[in-house]
Amino acid sequence: MQLARPGPAASHPLEAIVLPDPRPGPGEILLAVTACAVCRTDLQICEGDLVAKRLPIIPGHQIVGRVEALGPGVESFRVGDRAGAAWLGGTDGSCAHCLMGRENLCAAAEFTGWDRNGGFATRAVVRADFALRLPDGFSDLDAAPLLCGGVIGYRALKVSGILPGQRLGLYGFGASATLAIQVARHWGCRVFVCTRSPSERERAASLGAVWTGDYSDAPPEPLDAAVTFAPVGTVVAAALHALDRGGAVAINAIHLDRIPELPYADLWWERSLRSVANFTRTDATEFIALAASIPVKTAYDLYPLADANVALERLARGEVHGAAVLQCA
Repeated sequence: MQLARPGPAASHPLEAIVLPDPRPGPGEILLAVTACAVCRTDLQICEGDLVAKRLPIIPGHQIVGRVEALGPGVESFRVGDRAGAAWLGGTDGSCAHCLMGRENLCAAAEFTGWDRNGGFATRAVVRADFALRLPDGFSDLDAAPLLCGGVIGYRALKVSGILPGQRLGLYGFGASATLAIQVARHWGCRVFVCTRSPSERERAASLGAVWTGDYSDAPPEPLDAAVTFAPVGTVVAAALHALDRGGAVAINAIHLDRIPELPYADLWWERSLRSVANFTRTDATEFIALAASIPVKTAYDLYPLADANVALERLARGEVHGAAVLQCA
């Protein structure tokens, strides 16, 4: 399912095409894709909110599959191994950020489904050193939503500075927040959820939120940290206003409409705003291991690969319960 020209999800911008099977180059592996979850970032690329880096492009960056072929020099995988691929598709490995363990900030980074063809397909080529090993406890369909929403939600928790037992706010309650709350509850945090959707508030309560409300509602206690998942600046402002002194808001969005004017009183007392930019392979391996040990439960709506446009359209309308996952084989 290839994107040649971005457009509204309702216009079905993805086109079903047949291409020759790709071949892995040096250091790469070829995956026979079994499942690929659909992310809001995929929607933003397809609709043009994120400017395409190359066109045509095959979106999709939460890929699970089996290794079908090895490129020259690959020794870390064997044919038949199960592997995953996520948003971070490659870095230069030599810049100051990479050498400091902050490869998520590499200026030469490549991203799956944005710079490199992704997983809305039956085959995908990925760099072997950025492919992820997946524990046996997750099926292919269950594992796919972990590889962006789960990993980036985990990094957002780390960026927010939340500590075990503290008060955490989650603003927006889609696929990523549904996974993040399970980690936070595992850490013993008291979680307060704001979302405009009554069904999402019910789901948050079922997963252990101590309070739920609308974006316009103030949590009944000051928050030690908050993570915003909705790509709306007014939600960021609401989360900041709810913080206790010294707290931080982690903005989990690659695209945000705007940041409104903020009263300095909401930022004073060493409160802070931090963006969450991508994730590192360390984040991914830590989260996958943690998710297996908890274990984190995923919820998804399943679509055949040919219905990728339908999945995007339903995601745009807020009709996806948990995550959307494409069955590619």
